[in-house]
Amino acid sequence: MSNGRVELTRRQWLAGSLLAVGLPARGAWALETIRQGFQTNIWGMPTYYLLKSGLLEKHGLKFEEFAVPSGNLTMQQMVARQVDLGTYAAQSFIIGHDKGGLVVIAQIEQVGRTAQIVTRKDLNLTQVSELKGRKVANQTGSSVGNIFTDVIAPAAGLKKGDFQEVRMDVNNMVAAMAAKTVDAMVNVEPYNEIAVAEGIGTSIMDYSKVDKMPVFMAATPDFVDKNPDTVVAYLKCWQEAGRDFKDNPGKVADVIYAFFTSKGYAMSRETFAKALAKVEVDPGFPSDLVPGLQKDAEVLLREKKISAIPDWKKALRPDLWAKAKG
Repeated sequence: MSNGRVELTRRQWLAGSLLAVGLPARGAWALETIRQGFQTNIWGMPTYYLLKSGLLEKHGLKFEEFAVPSGNLTMQQMVARQVDLGTYAAQSFIIGHDKGGLVVIAQIEQVGRTAQIVTRKDLNLTQVSELKGRKVANQTGSSVGNIFTDVIAPAAGLKKGDFQEVRMDVNNMVAAMAAKTVDAMVNVEPYNEIAVAEGIGTSIMDYSKVDKMPVFMAATPDFVDKNPDTVVAYLKCWQEAGRDFKDNPGKVADVIYAFFTSKGYAMSRETFAKALAKVEVDPGFPSDLVPGLQKDAEVLLREKKISAIPDWKKALRPDLWAKAKG
């Protein structure tokens, strides 16, 4: 009994001391470890930079990295609750919300110019309609893949079956083009610029006139509900990272270029610079997201890729970004 009273007195003294010096109690600083997913193409590089920048550690955040070739794979990991946070474009997010209740906590970038249709240079193709009867490499289920099959191909008069879709990760497509096992690829940077620079491919269109392709940072609802303080601290890091992209682009480019060269890509600094310049990084939470998302959701519903149009008030969490800014 006496030991219990002594222990209680110590706790009271500790709590009083913390209040006296203005320090938070343990729960206020015990932020949850983040399981961060990111794609290893150019879309995931702002997140890669964030992880390597030291900003998360500066804000007391610990993290684990989960790298995959494309964002739809991160989305699937999140639906399975293997990863807490990850970036991908609208189509993958909408599917992830439909399958697993995922929510948007920020828009990180716009990447419409990075998504392109590249054809083999030796074929001298210039239009999407000329892909009829051709083998087209596509990361099936990805946002760029869905836009190609659901929007771009039909607009060019191509129906399902008019071309042979070859399912493939984006990081394997340039080699397939070089080997002439496919005639074209639906891909993102830096692989498009690599194909063009090496004389393998010709870009016949990018997506910017079809879709500006905002890339969102999404989260599992479980993580947000259980760890709102962690999410707000994390978004504060993104605000600082966004300033680095604007004010210190050379530092950012060094980090990202080192990533690709470490993976064995023989890419010149000039080729890399062209690829990175097509990514418009500006973390925030625009107020006009719903019309574009609604349009994308209607296409996905028509193609039976989702079961219902999302309730955007549940799917979008601008309140967390606002709290981080405040």
